[in-house]
Amino acid sequence: MKTNGVSRRSFLRTSAAAGVAIVMPTVVPASVFGANPPSERIVMGAIGVGSMGQGDLNGFLHKDEVQVVAVCDADRNHITQAKQMVDGRYNTQDCKGYLDYRELLGRGDLDAMMHALPDHWHGIVSVDCARAGMDIHGQKPLARTIGEGRAICEAVDRYGRIWQTGSWQRSVAHFHRACELVINGRIGKVKYVEVGLPNGGQSPVFPKRPVPENLNWNWWLGPAPWREYTGFDDGGSVHWNWRWVMDYSGGQLTDWAGHHIDIAHWGLGLDRTGPVGIEGRGEYPKDGTYDAPYAYKFTCTYANGLEMVVANAGQQPHGMGACWYGDKGWIHVSRGGLSAGDEKILKEVIGPNEIHLYKSNDHLQNFLDCVKTRKETITPAEIAHRSISVALLGEIAMLTGRKIQWDPEKEEIHNDPAASAMLKRAHREPWTL
Repeated sequence: MKTNGVSRRSFLRTSAAAGVAIVMPTVVPASVFGANPPSERIVMGAIGVGSMGQGDLNGFLHKDEVQVVAVCDADRNHITQAKQMVDGRYNTQDCKGYLDYRELLGRGDLDAMMHALPDHWHGIVSVDCARAGMDIHGQKPLARTIGEGRAICEAVDRYGRIWQTGSWQRSVAHFHRACELVINGRIGKVKYVEVGLPNGGQSPVFPKRPVPENLNWNWWLGPAPWREYTGFDDGGSVHWNWRWVMDYSGGQLTDWAGHHIDIAHWGLGLDRTGPVGIEGRGEYPKDGTYDAPYAYKFTCTYANGLEMVVANAGQQPHGMGACWYGDKGWIHVSRGGLSAGDEKILKEVIGPNEIHLYKSNDHLQNFLDCVKTRKETITPAEIAHRSISVALLGEIAMLTGRKIQWDPEKEEIHNDPAASAMLKRAHREPWTL
């Protein structure tokens, strides 16, 4: 198979020359058979198979057109658990486990990859997967920085890859319904939007601990700055609460932006652009291991004059979710349901000549369907990039204490070199993007 000048065969040659271990395929990928393969199975690997990763892996294992052949993680316990899941599903012992994801990419028999990694790993792994010819299902947020997000978008485009982000709310009926009502003018012209994300938290300073035998700490850190192992909770585990440490994530703000900011953009038809001005403030822990903001609020101004306020739920009238305010009423949507200032709005029919948004009833299935048809998914890389960019710009505005003037087309900050420098981060050697 050849895609935009990169073939699996040439990738194998390059990998072998670089000394990357190659595991010869035991399953022939569907793609090698052309348009009419004898099997429609999509051969898949999985990178990052802890909590979220095991959830996604379980979902793919229950899709008949998928054959998972390999799993990868920095924690041997996760590898063992994920391998047991895969082998149990197929009643074999064939699933292979890897520490180094590059060896997994070097197998040569993969059509697709799913990953559910800490945010600081997203950029490097995603670009490498695209370069190796993988279609990718990647957990949100797209990336830890705007620069990394743009690199993912460019790689997906350059290598002709299908990308689905784990912003699964787009595949849920009441979120889809809310956005169609808003974009078709049922509350009139929207001038103001509120987005509520979870409240953050604080912590003590967790003590230095021995690295668990099952964990390769150096691999877990990867491109992030070196630090001694402590664990990020009282139990000494790193596998969930890394989200509140800014070397790896941006707290609840970036953890949830790919959900509710994404939905707010979708209903406005602004999911391929961004704001032009961002200003606000955050409250950061003065001590403790967690350093992401526990309270935050910033205002985004768009070129059409619309304002969107993003804040932790405790500072928003409707709490969690997205609320659009138009000159004819308001609509609010969250995981708890859909409501409106006038409940009659919710019963209105979207006519055949009105805007009908992309429809998906199953987020994983949408990805698999698009792998086969080569059509764009419901949450492609570009849209995911624009959603998380809002949160990352808000983070920059709060950290600098200054209003950010943003060019969403050029993706540049005007007249603020210090803020501009925060669009990217240095990577710990030997990792590069």
